[in-house]
Amino acid sequence: MTTELLGLPTGRILESIFVNMIELSIIIPARNEEFLSHTIQDILKNSEANTEVIAILEGYLPEPALPKDDRVTIIYNVEPKGQREASNQAARMAKGKYIMKLDAHCCFKPGFDKVMLDSYKDIDNDPELLKKFGITSSDQITMLPTMKNFHIFDWMCDEGHRRYQSPSGPCETCGKPTEKDIVWHAKPSPNNVAFRFDKTMHFQYWGAWQNKHPEDFVETMSIQGSCFMITKEKYHELDICGNEFNSWGQQGVEVACKTWLSGGVVLGNRRTWYAHMFRTRGKDFGFPYQNPQDKINDNRELSRELFQRDGWPKAIRKFQWLMDKFNPPDWEESKGMIFYTPNDLDEKIAKPVRENLQKIAEEKKMIITCSSLKRMDMGGKHVRFPSMKKGYLTMFKQIVGALEKSTDEIVFFTEHDVLYHPSHFDFVPPKKDVFYYNQNVWLLRMPDGHCLHYDVNQLSGLCVYRETALKHFRERYEMTEKAFNELDETEFNRFVRNMGFEPMTHGRIAWQNKFEHDTWKSEAPNVDIKHGGNATGQRWRKDQYRNQQLLINWIESDEIPSWGKGIDIVKRLQ
Repeated sequence: MTTELLGLPTGRILESIFVNMIELSIIIPARNEEFLSHTIQDILKNSEANTEVIAILEGYLPEPALPKDDRVTIIYNVEPKGQREASNQAARMAKGKYIMKLDAHCCFKPGFDKVMLDSYKDIDNDPELLKKFGITSSDQITMLPTMKNFHIFDWMCDEGHRRYQSPSGPCETCGKPTEKDIVWHAKPSPNNVAFRFDKTMHFQYWGAWQNKHPEDFVETMSIQGSCFMITKEKYHELDICGNEFNSWGQQGVEVACKTWLSGGVVLGNRRTWYAHMFRTRGKDFGFPYQNPQDKINDNRELSRELFQRDGWPKAIRKFQWLMDKFNPPDWEESKGMIFYTPNDLDEKIAKPVRENLQKIAEEKKMIITCSSLKRMDMGGKHVRFPSMKKGYLTMFKQIVGALEKSTDEIVFFTEHDVLYHPSHFDFVPPKKDVFYYNQNVWLLRMPDGHCLHYDVNQLSGLCVYRETALKHFRERYEMTEKAFNELDETEFNRFVRNMGFEPMTHGRIAWQNKFEHDTWKSEAPNVDIKHGGNATGQRWRKDQYRNQQLLINWIESDEIPSWGKGIDIVKRLQ
């Protein structure tokens, strides 16, 4: 049949035939990518299947210019849409059955695309492999080639001295100026096919797992994110570059979790490889998309909400299924402290308290999340509220901020005027939805050193699962803020006192999120220092209490077990 009979020019006929034959669409979101042209040339050179490339230029024109080829489609966004939306934009245009999302600084083994496509077919034709992976079709697979490290360039001077990739600057041998010399070489090792994430949903390599699995196709808990392949249908069905996330970060976790939890499988493929360039030590090559740490943290928290806490609506498997399957290391429930202070306590008391907590945290490998009104050198994580003034509303806001900043499963509430004993932090809450109070606490009166104990529940002795605490204190803060805006000072203070400070210890408030409370006693007591400026007052005689039934195990003394004479403790704080 001639082109004249079809009424179409020859180029259109060839284009139509190519479109109908496309098997794989490689999509590349690109923002200020220096090596995009080289990456596309590498794909075209090493492609042995019917593969197209769709490059999304996010607000820039690459130099050198991209190669002109019928297999390459270029989309230019005047205003950058972000990495995920740019990927989705390309995916909507893709003509192949399969989509491969790729970073713009990669290279491939010759014939990589044919090997990947054939691998899907081989699994489909092997009932034993389908059974092993627990699937009925290879269409349920997200697959990635073996990942190598990519040596793209050297810095070279006129004398021929070379310096690997970074940092830029004069020659370190002779001091002469250097220019970039493209090497374009995949390093022979490492060869990574297995990855995981930690409890914070942060990407991790997993050499121990891949060493135990020498087969061609290796099940991997997570992926790195720079290259993965999936059917176009699954890509859209699972919303694989979901816009619920910020543009950058957590893509490997997102892709892997959405695949696994929807009933699919994620495989590393040893039959072929790609090489990916990582950030260099001189920061001459960084992330082209903006990646502020707070947005990365937001994405990690969203991953925890969607996947760890079983919040993704398309999941047919629980997150615990994934944990049981891979049993990744370092997933024991972690303990941490939140420390909140208005920064107004005499340093003679505050400093020893802080030093004691930091010593305990170091010994027990715990992280302190410090929530303060002023900048402090305290703990491993920090959140500040410099515009807020001391008060009940501020205290609840500080607690919420610390809980949100912490990433530990179990948190101990710690305060600036309590000397904690190390045994306090040995406790593990038996239940996730219960607030636990350590009743082994002695009250130390300054300046005379009088010591008092009775079984009391205090916020400073609280231990609870962080997620439970967050639900409650977010609700508490919203309720308190509403009262603060509607009531005068006297009524507001009365409202807070009626609410109380220790969650779930009474029934005066109709909480939307209802939990239980329980108690424990540590091996040795904590010391609550009563210095006259505490947030709550203290009665020192039994006859000052209307409800005598609350005064269980009342003891008055001049010393505290495991700590010594009260007056000696006072002297150390003066």
